[in-house]
Order: sequence, then structure tokens, then C-alpha cells
Amino acid sequence: MIRPLTLVELRVRDLRNLAHVQLEPAQRLNVIAGNNGQGKTSMLEAIYLLATSRSFRTPRLAELVRHDSEVASVRGVFREEWPGGPIAREQSVGVRGGRRTCRLDGSAPPSLTHYATRSPVVVFDPQQMLLSTGPASERRTLLDRVTLFTHPEVDAHRARYARALRERQFLLGDRTHALDCSAELDAYEQLLAEHGAALTRARRAACEDLAKRIHEAFGRIATPGLALDARYAPGGSEEEALALERLRSMRRQDAQRKRTGFGPHLDDLGLMLDGHAARVVASQGQHRAITLALKSAELACIAEARGVLPILLLDDVSSELDAERTSALFEFLATTESQLFITTTRADLIVNGAGERRDFRVDGGVVETR
Repeated sequence: MIRPLTLVELRVRDLRNLAHVQLEPAQRLNVIAGNNGQGKTSMLEAIYLLATSRSFRTPRLAELVRHDSEVASVRGVFREEWPGGPIAREQSVGVRGGRRTCRLDGSAPPSLTHYATRSPVVVFDPQQMLLSTGPASERRTLLDRVTLFTHPEVDAHRARYARALRERQFLLGDRTHALDCSAELDAYEQLLAEHGAALTRARRAACEDLAKRIHEAFGRIATPGLALDARYAPGGSEEEALALERLRSMRRQDAQRKRTGFGPHLDDLGLMLDGHAARVVASQGQHRAITLALKSAELACIAEARGVLPILLLDDVSSELDAERTSALFEFLATTESQLFITTTRADLIVNGAGERRDFRVDGGVVETR
């Protein structure tokens, strides 16, 4: 059974231009309106930080701290609905000097992975239009968000793979005269093969979970008759022995081009529109519909894996869609039971088909309930 998840209380201090925010969101639809540059996106960023311990706008957490402040903090209460009654938990994240401190009900979590999977959120912002047109790294990130919930153990493999990849490339650049007899290279390539194979297996499984849902979601959002299919394009191998053999055989080549040419850091999610590469044949409107389908599929995969409906954050989506796709978006939002947070410059354009609604206005970092 998929249980509803709701953010029932939010407190923000000194995050970007938000000096002090305290609000109680509606259970279904929350519309955050204001002019550009006033702090609307920062509100969504605060919720994302609270739920995941990360920002969807920058990897540098120090950027979140308000000017003239030393610490940014977000605190909130999430509620899960269970047959025996609701269960609430308090989560908090503090950021100081680029470092974060997370708490679950006042205690340190066992790991950041554990923290980040308690209260899932899915974010859709204009930057994510790059999902279908941008670099493969954007699509790898999508796969990794799904594997965080479907295969949480792979998060450790991903971190160890990244460290070994950096060390191998450093050795290749510094020790090209001893490529064929380096014990250190042998050790790092063994780590790359082991953790890379685990990562590849998890991403393939995530792609299989996503593919069916992507196809179905695109059918609801896009022009009738068009089909979108997704397939995993691995850069490495699921077989540890094969990966190790390839890495060792490519040492000299990788040293010359100064990058490792084999492994899951080169993975991609191939998107095919009616059998053709979507990157090549899709129109601008179709790319937008593809991105909506990818995010819808992400939400569905996480909901099934975690057992709760993720909270959905949408940043100024209507400005990135034409009238037809905007209508399709709101039809989809009316069918989902997720709690919604939507930012816009025009609150009157948000069609309320989702039930209970609460409106907020942001002006110069000050948030007021309307």
C-alpha cells in the first residue's frame, strides 16, 4: 500500500534571502507566488534540503547560507498516514561553512542515505529541461535518484567507485612510465571493477523500473500516437571480471586521453521517440513533455520502492510549457495524490483541481499566507 506523505510544518532561517520563514502547508496544493528574484525557488530548495540534505540548485552547500550569517537551517515535520493512525517525525538540516548536520527526531541518522530516504521528494524545475537534451550526467543523476530508493546499498558503491576513479586517473597521469607493473593501479582497478559492476547492475534495474512508467506517462502528456521508450546504455559491465580486463587493457589509451574510457561514469539513459533518438527528432514542446514523463516515472518508482507518495516540487513550470502542455500538466497533477508545492509569478494561472489549496506570497524573502 502506498501511503500519503505530508509536510505539515516548515521553519527556515537564513537560507539564501529567506531570513525567517514559518508556515503550515496545505495537505494537497500549495502555491507560492511572487515576482522573479524574491525567493520562490529558495522555498522549494529549503524543502528539498530538509528532505534530502542536498540542494537541487548547487552542489556547494555554502551558497545556501544567507549573506552576513554563519548558519542556515531548515526544520520541519513530516507525517505519514498509516492504517493505525498518522506517524509524525521531525527532520532538520543545518549548514555551516559548507558542512551539513542532519537530525531525525533530534538524533543523528545512521547515514545520509538513511536520512535522504525517509521523506522522498521529486523536483521539477526549468533546469531539468536538460534531461532530454543535455549531457548524459543529467540522466545518470535521474537513475541514481531512483536507485537510492530501489537499491540503497549502491550509494556506498557509487562513492567508492568515484574515489577509485579519481585515484586511477591521477596515477595514469603521474606514472605513465610504469603502467604495466603498477600495483597501485591494480588495486584501484580492482575497486573500479567491483563497485562499478554493482553500480551497473543497480542502474540497469532502475532503468527497467523507469521504462514502462516513462512510456505510460508520455502517452498521457504528449500528442496521441507518439511513443517514448527508454533503454539503458551502459558505459561499463555488470561482470566484474570483464570490467577488470577492460580497464587493464586500456591503461595506455586512458593515460593519453587523460580520462577513463570504460565504466558506469559513462552510462546514459537512451530516449527513443517513435524509434528515433529523441535528442535528434523531438521538437521543443516534445522535449518538455519528455521531461514531464521522466519526472512522473521517477515519482512512481520511488513511491513503489519507499511505500509513500513523494512530495512534488514544481518551480515555475507553466513558464516552460505551452498552453497545451500546461493543461496536460495540471490534468496530471489533479490525478496524483502527492502533496504539491508550485511556484509561479501568476497564482491565478494555477488551476485548482487538486483539492485543498493554500496560497503564499514571497516578497524580498518574506513569506506571507494569503
